[in-house]
Amino acid sequence: MKYPTLLDRFLVYVKENTRSDENSTTTPSTQNQVDFAKNILLPEMERIGLQNVHYLPNGFAIGTLPANDPSLTRKIGFIAHMDTADFNAEGVSPQIIENYDGKPIALGTSGFELHPKDFPQLNHYHGQTLITTDGTTLLGSDDKSGIAEIMTAIEYLVAHPEIRHCEIRVGFGPDEEIGVGADKFDVEDFDVDFAYTMDGGPLGELQYETFSAAAAKIDFIGRNVHPGSAKDQMINAFQLAIDFHNALPEADRPEKTEGSQGFFHLMDLAGSVDQAHSSYIIRDFEEADFNARKQLMLDIAEKMNQEFDTPRVIVDLHDQYFNMKKIIEKDMTPITIAKEVMEDLGIQPIIEPVRGGTDGSKISFMGIPTPNIFAGGENMHGRFEFVSLETMEKAVDVILGIVGHQ
Repeated sequence: MKYPTLLDRFLVYVKENTRSDENSTTTPSTQNQVDFAKNILLPEMERIGLQNVHYLPNGFAIGTLPANDPSLTRKIGFIAHMDTADFNAEGVSPQIIENYDGKPIALGTSGFELHPKDFPQLNHYHGQTLITTDGTTLLGSDDKSGIAEIMTAIEYLVAHPEIRHCEIRVGFGPDEEIGVGADKFDVEDFDVDFAYTMDGGPLGELQYETFSAAAAKIDFIGRNVHPGSAKDQMINAFQLAIDFHNALPEADRPEKTEGSQGFFHLMDLAGSVDQAHSSYIIRDFEEADFNARKQLMLDIAEKMNQEFDTPRVIVDLHDQYFNMKKIIEKDMTPITIAKEVMEDLGIQPIIEPVRGGTDGSKISFMGIPTPNIFAGGENMHGRFEFVSLETMEKAVDVILGIVGHQ
């Protein structure tokens, strides 16, 4: 179905810089997210007809659309995140490519292009309307597509009261990209039977299995002396960092894994001979394998420290989120409903594990089963990001189907 306000709404959202900051100590992590919620989302939520619209200290903008049919007794939530990833988000200037012809797309005057030989998924979008970047920023489809789709669905329901629907709660939250957005999610305030994050990728994605995730920050304490007299005295912190990395399984890196394979991902390495720092993320689907990966990092550090009279490899490791399959598989109702709705709409459900995570990972363990549905974005988190308007329209269709499902 066509939704006249969807594209314009999306373009307004993506032009707002809402990038999160993992080094911040505030919630939300950036003032831009607060401003986006209070100045843009909250007024619009009230304008389109949501009730009990409010902004919580945890950074979530919440609203409710009461049921218009007493026989539909479920309460269903839809969640999307406001923040964008760690890439330039200032001055987003989207391009609109109508009736895409399958040829390379120049990204403004940046010199970059979306080329089918590099991104073969473009071949799925012939004849559709694509929204791309100008090559200098990300787009922000992750997850402003989700916000726009939820808003558009609510607006459509209010304008068409003949469409039966259950009680709907919507929530737009901060800091998903830095893994802390749902840490303070208020389950009691949201008060639904189950929810969906509209935070997936291409058409048909329906996901209830994610990575379990941990982060490790490692300090390497060296001893710097003049290199001319360094024998048996110098301890090069950079070399310690290299030795640590090389002790991890070489094949267990993101660029060498796929499907259900987990990995260690070196995110950052900096410092000097005297002291160095590295950061990793750890991902796996199975609980035993996930725990084994964390233990391996601790074991490597212990073994290296045995060579010195004082610990020189210090590992700070903490869990980020867990595979929500453990919760959702206890009651597959949210998956069954979404799958039936997609099939009724002629959409082939793609039910595969997410090689990542969503706010739904944490919210599911808090007590609200929250699988993930496609929002349309491709090549997320960088200059090559794009989204199909037609896929976004299909996501709105799915929301409308779910809230009217018997």
